[in-house]
Amino acid sequence: MNYNIAVIPGDGIGPEITIEARKVLDKIGEKYGHHFNYTEVLMGGISIDTYGVPLTEEALAAAKKSDSVLLGAVGGNVGQSDWYSLPPDLRPEAGLLAIRKGLGLFANIRPAVLFHQLKAACPLKDEIIGEGFDFVVIRELTGGLYFGERGTTTENGIRNSFDTLRYDENEIRRIAKRAFEVAMKRNKRVCSVDKANVLDSSRLWRQVVEETAEGYPYVELTHMLVDNCAMQLVRDPKQFDVILTENMFGDILSDEASMVTGSIGMLASASLGETKLGLYEPSHGSAPDIAGQNKANPIATILSAAMMLRYSFDLEEAADKIEGAVKTVLEKGYRTIDIMSEGKILVGTKKMGDSIVAEI
Repeated sequence: MNYNIAVIPGDGIGPEITIEARKVLDKIGEKYGHHFNYTEVLMGGISIDTYGVPLTEEALAAAKKSDSVLLGAVGGNVGQSDWYSLPPDLRPEAGLLAIRKGLGLFANIRPAVLFHQLKAACPLKDEIIGEGFDFVVIRELTGGLYFGERGTTTENGIRNSFDTLRYDENEIRRIAKRAFEVAMKRNKRVCSVDKANVLDSSRLWRQVVEETAEGYPYVELTHMLVDNCAMQLVRDPKQFDVILTENMFGDILSDEASMVTGSIGMLASASLGETKLGLYEPSHGSAPDIAGQNKANPIATILSAAMMLRYSFDLEEAADKIEGAVKTVLEKGYRTIDIMSEGKILVGTKKMGDSIVAEI
């Protein structure tokens, strides 16, 4: 089979880690008789430098024509880059919001798995993590504060600003359905996270999630306030199976989840809509401080490519092969600097990618 992939290397370490993911995909193609065609697309800071905007109409059109999109990372260090002197709608991250919206990607799926080989890198105590944990955060991606009406004004010489958190029941229902469907393939438990004790939007969220749950009688639904969830993730992450939440809460909780797995460099993600077209990216940022130094951990991007095979191309065996190769490489002791521990073998970005390719 031939598959067309739009590759967005982006900024910072993005180009380095997407190269390693492409090497892994090419090896999968060689092993299973598939061919992956890559079209490189500019987005983020590099697009600003080239075209003056973080995402051009042409770049979005190229992404729409593809079977799937693989993204590295976008942005730079706030305060150290001229990109952040621009208006918010012209900064690198605005390109990410625009492509999610343009592709209709409303569901972000972020697995949080503690590989037993990385228990030493986990900041939690052994009695908390036990034999490890495996849960997934499902975050609504195209609504809420990030897409609501906003503005900054001056009244009577005093500056004030506002951001609007808005959801309608259809937006909530479709992400809730996705969470219940994922739970049906896992351990059949959904924890819906909100702030229903304070926010009207959360009260509607909770009502619609409960209505949706009626169609999934085999899934256990619980609710948790977001501040409690943040505490529970470090107190007992094993209690979770599927965490369902809105955009901003999901942004924060999924980053917290990445750190209890040992490193944000291990956390893959998939952004999906109603079709098979998805956007796959690591959960970490562009890490400009280590860009070009062969230090970045490519595993999150490689695991994101595995998610692409599973969710967009229905290549379950190939996806399993990549994930198995990652586990084998970790079992052999190879570590990038972010997950390094005593007695292990320190390797760079390229060596880690090559080692995973060798196990496929």
